[in-house]
Amino acid sequence: MHEISIRAEEIFRLWGWPVTNALLTSFLAMAALVACGIAIRSRLALMPGKLQNVFELFLDGALGIMDSVLGERALSQKYFPIVATIFLFILLSNWLGLFPVVGSVLVETHGHLVPLFRAPASDLNFTIALAVIAILGVNFFAFAALGVRKHLSKFFNFKNPIFSFAGILELISEFVKIISFSFRLFGNIFAGEVLLVIIAFLVPYFIPLPFLFLEVFVGFIQAFIFAMLTLVFIAMAVSEEPAH
Repeated sequence: MHEISIRAEEIFRLWGWPVTNALLTSFLAMAALVACGIAIRSRLALMPGKLQNVFELFLDGALGIMDSVLGERALSQKYFPIVATIFLFILLSNWLGLFPVVGSVLVETHGHLVPLFRAPASDLNFTIALAVIAILGVNFFAFAALGVRKHLSKFFNFKNPIFSFAGILELISEFVKIISFSFRLFGNIFAGEVLLVIIAFLVPYFIPLPFLFLEVFVGFIQAFIFAMLTLVFIAMAVSEEPAH
């Protein structure tokens, strides 16, 4: 069994930048999503086939869930791209981390054997980057919906000491969201990866299968929670101040 490291291991350097095994897997997930999107787009038709029907069913179901949060189909369609992209990217990244080649294919680097691929979300850099992108997206949509001045007034309000203190708490909460987002996803995926490695080492063959199916479910739930929290934060941010 290779050494379990909380830090993603560097595989090689590209123009001086380190490429880790977690980053390599995230590139594969991104390439797979882009390829899938291009393939689906090229096959769109007025009379949908089986594959298009499946994606239209997913689209309608996702928009229905978003309608229950945002209250309007127009808003759901407007914010669907970022929410769906976050969900699909995290989901595919989590499930790619469960493939047999992930963790079992080893390469030697710096005199140590390390896995060539690793679940992206088991690297804290990956989850922090996603959290930052999500929160920046939330504030960008708030600026677009309310205006720069009105949105900033939620954080910097000097009408009286109570509003000023509430604004400071709102500003702190934005950074807390990043920490909460990143550590929740990282903790669940890294713990599952460690569990699978240990179980496969102690009792190989068919015993790890129930744990593998459990991690498939956990990967889906974590992607869903991340996307739903992003959606809820968007709904809160773009609403007028009384509703907020």
